[in-house]
Amino acid sequence: MSQDPENTLVLETTRGDVTIAMRPDLAPRHVARIKELVRDGFYNGTVFHRVIEGFMAQTGDPTGTGTGGSGQKLAAEFSREPHVRGTVAMARAQNPDSGDSQFFICFADSPWLNGQYTVWGKVVAGMENVDKIKRGEPVRDPDRIVSARIGADAKA
Repeated sequence: MSQDPENTLVLETTRGDVTIAMRPDLAPRHVARIKELVRDGFYNGTVFHRVIEGFMAQTGDPTGTGTGGSGQKLAAEFSREPHVRGTVAMARAQNPDSGDSQFFICFADSPWLNGQYTVWGKVVAGMENVDKIKRGEPVRDPDRIVSARIGADAKA
């Protein structure tokens, strides 16, 4: 399967690059919003603030506390796509329509999340770098997204 550069997200992290194939077929509004935030530089410098061994690494909060976001909530776009190793999905509060800018990458299959969170991508390269992200809740001296870009955009 060839990668569509317009739907490819490259995260340069403190542990190395992570390439995510975004899935507008599953979550068109979420993918559109992620692209908008990436192109605005929103994710540059955000930390992986919640990282649980054997489960997932969460990022996308500009405050680094797990309580922040972009201020724009998104209606859930749940699908039948399973939460497996490398799945990228939106974090949310109790309300299903509370996803904003925070997202997580699954370290391992997490079937209890299926149908409960909006899946919008899958890691297609660099999963070994995701595996190296420092663990914690909260994380002491956390790893971060140095920069995020869309594959179709020229590298700065």
